[in-house]
Amino acid sequence: MKALCWFGKHDVRVENVADPTILNSRDAIVKITSTAICGSDLHLYNGYIPTMEPGDILGHEFMGEVVEVGASITNLKVGDRVVVPFTIACGNCFYCKRELWSCCDNSNPKPEIAETLYGYTGSALFGYTHMMGGFAGGQAEYVRVPFADVGPLKIPDHLADDQVLFLSDIFPTGYMAAENCNIHPGDTVAIWGAGPVGQFAVKSAFMFGAEQVVLIDHYHDRLELARSENENLITINFDEEEVYDRLLELTGGRGPDSCIDAVGLESHGSTPDAILDYAKAATYLATDRPHALRQAIYCCRKGGTVSVPGVYGGFLDKFNFGAAFGKGLTFKMGQTNMHKYMPRLLGEIEAGKIDPSFVISHRLKLSEAPIAYERFNAEKNSWRKVVLSPN
Repeated sequence: MKALCWFGKHDVRVENVADPTILNSRDAIVKITSTAICGSDLHLYNGYIPTMEPGDILGHEFMGEVVEVGASITNLKVGDRVVVPFTIACGNCFYCKRELWSCCDNSNPKPEIAETLYGYTGSALFGYTHMMGGFAGGQAEYVRVPFADVGPLKIPDHLADDQVLFLSDIFPTGYMAAENCNIHPGDTVAIWGAGPVGQFAVKSAFMFGAEQVVLIDHYHDRLELARSENENLITINFDEEEVYDRLLELTGGRGPDSCIDAVGLESHGSTPDAILDYAKAATYLATDRPHALRQAIYCCRKGGTVSVPGVYGGFLDKFNFGAAFGKGLTFKMGQTNMHKYMPRLLGEIEAGKIDPSFVISHRLKLSEAPIAYERFNAEKNSWRKVVLSPN
C-alpha cells in the first residue's frame, strides 16, 4: 500500500509499504477514505517530538471502511464506516473505566520510554512516536486498529466524510478544552490560537454558555473565518494590539474567567520572551516555545482556569509558575478522552447544530502529502486544515 512516512526533520515521503494485517483478535483493518494533517503533526515534521524512527507512518486523524475484523470483534462488521479516535484505549483498565481514556494503562506496548521522561505513560497514539507506542498512522491506504471493539465509532451513511472526520481529534479536543473551563453563565473565555482546535474551542465555549469569547491570533484569514462562523465572537490580533490591556478592557479590569491555550509548543509572538524562545529552540537549548501559555497565565483572572489542549513535549523555560500560584489558578490539560466525547458530538452533527467541515481549507491526494506538509508548515494563514484522500 501507499503511506506517508517520516524520515527526518522536514522529510516526509509517500512510500510503498507492507499492508497491515490482523495481529490480535481485537484488531480491525480499516481502508482509509479520508485523513487529515493536524497541527501537532507539524511538531513531528519540525523535529520537536523525540523517538520517531525513519519509515514511521504518520497520521492520527482518519476514517474509513472496515475491511477485516479479528475473531473477538462483535461490534463491527466488514463494510461499516467508522471514525477512529487518535488515542488507543483498552476499555478495561483503571483509567478507561473512569473515562480517562487518554490515560489508558494497557495500550502502549513501549511504556518505559514515556515513564523515563514523564514518570508514567499515557495511552498509545496513532502515528505519533515510539514513546507513544509506535503504532502506524492513518495517512495511508489502510491501517490496523487495535482494540477495535472499543475505539471506532460507526457513522451513518447519510453523513459525508467531511462532516465527521474531525471527530477523530480536533472537534472533541476543542470541546474538552472548553468543558475543562467549567464555564458558568456570564463568563468570559479567552482562547489563544485560531487554528482548527481553537476554532472548535470557540464553538464549544459558546455551546457551554459563555457570554463572551475572545480569540487571539495574528493570522488574518483564520480570525476572519472565526468571525464569520460565530456572530458574537471578539478577536484580538496580537500584532496590532496588546493582548493583556485589551482583555482587561473587555472584562472591566478583572481578566478572563478562563483561558485556553490551543497553540502548544510552537507558539508565535514578538515580545522578548517569544524571541528568546525562538533562539533557544533553534539552538536546542529549549524543547518548547511556551509564549502563549505564559500569556494565558498572565492574563487569566484570579481564581480562574487555564485549559491546555495544545501539545507540549518537554521542559518549559521561564515558566511563570509564581503568577499561577499567586492567583490561585486551576490547570486542566492533557490528551483528549476521545471515547467519552465522540458519540455525544456525533449527535450534535446529526442534529444539524454544527458542520465541522467549515475548517477545511485544502483537499489533496495522499500522493501530494509531502507538498501539503511543506505548505501547511510555511503558510499557516491560508493552509488551515488539509484533508487527504488516498483514493
